[in-house]
Amino acid sequence: MRSVNKVILVGNLTRDPELKQTTNGQSIVTFGLATNREWVTRSTEKKSLAEYHNIAAWGKLAEICQNYLKKGKLVYVEGYLKTRSWDSPEGVKIFRTEIVATDMIMLDKRQDGGSDDIDYVPSEDGMDANTFDPDEEFGDIIPDQSDTPAEDKK
Repeated sequence: MRSVNKVILVGNLTRDPELKQTTNGQSIVTFGLATNREWVTRSTEKKSLAEYHNIAAWGKLAEICQNYLKKGKLVYVEGYLKTRSWDSPEGVKIFRTEIVATDMIMLDKRQDGGSDDIDYVPSEDGMDANTFDPDEEFGDIIPDQSDTPAEDKK
């Protein structure tokens, strides 16, 4: 039986991307993305709910994200779900599910007066997320807990 693990998000960055290097020299960038869902209740009241996502990108895509993305920017992210775990200094097992980005499109208009066309950044240089074993690659990289919403820290 086939299975599918694909995520497509359009949202705004909640923090600037943070670039790190794994122990074997691979680039990884992490950032937060907020998506909003809006609906109208039966009583015609408008409701809105924000969802917060942790994004990781590898290789050349990581470097592009670091150079071009900033907090507040609107982006399209495509990738897959990955859950990692590690032991905290207190010995508690911590789990984190994040989206490993394989493609990214910058949706905000360019600030430099250039074309208003959408910038597309595919990961076709042989260094995309599909060329890495995230279990092996993350190694000693433990996420910064300051970017986790309070309800996720419980």
